[in-house]
Amino acid sequence: MEFWIVAALAAFMMGLSKGGVPMLAMLSVPMMSLFMDPALAAGLLLPLYIVADWYAVYLFRRAFSARLLKIMLPGAVAGIVAAFFAVSLVPGDAIKLLVAGIGFYYLFGSVKGRFARQAPAPREADVPRGVFWGTLAGFTSYISHAGGPPFQAYVLPQKLDKMVYLGTVTIFFSVVNLLKVPPYIMAGQITGASLGDAVWLAPFALAGAWSGSRVARWLPEKAFYLLVEVALAVVSGKLVWEVLVG
Repeated sequence: MEFWIVAALAAFMMGLSKGGVPMLAMLSVPMMSLFMDPALAAGLLLPLYIVADWYAVYLFRRAFSARLLKIMLPGAVAGIVAAFFAVSLVPGDAIKLLVAGIGFYYLFGSVKGRFARQAPAPREADVPRGVFWGTLAGFTSYISHAGGPPFQAYVLPQKLDKMVYLGTVTIFFSVVNLLKVPPYIMAGQITGASLGDAVWLAPFALAGAWSGSRVARWLPEKAFYLLVEVALAVVSGKLVWEVLVG
């Protein structure tokens, strides 16, 4: 019974994140890891990510940046392929510190900009940086479902409209998560039994995505981006803490 309560909560929180309440999905794998191997927990949750992803794509389909997706997705494909071959060679703690460092790097620049005499202008969506950050997002997403900080390090300085940001991040990770399915099956992280469990948990993920979309639409734009930055700081700190405690 305890497993199903925690699993339902993890699925709901992941859905909330996909619906627009940032970063809560990062807590899902650690919660499930209380009852199962982290790699199997990631495999169980991946189909739920995909279900919530495509529902969120429907919710935010009216606004997104096609240019950003064209720049970042080829890099994400390369990152996933690289992660598949490197996953057994790269220490998990190194990935956590890398993702946390990216998060803190962006936050330092953001806080610095708030105290500047003149607010920094929106940054252009340039191709070289977009491919780099897209590759890093695909790599870290494959290994630990932690592609959010690299994505945000590139996209948030562009100061997109809130709904355009939500549509872009939703489509980007819906494609990334689909690309992760074949290697997860090959690695034994997705099985017939885990898919059966995912079917029972899917309604909680969908309910979370719907609830998250309502919250995201209601929040004023400045409050929304402040929430994104606070969540990014919490996740980055959590990753560092996991390394130190481990």
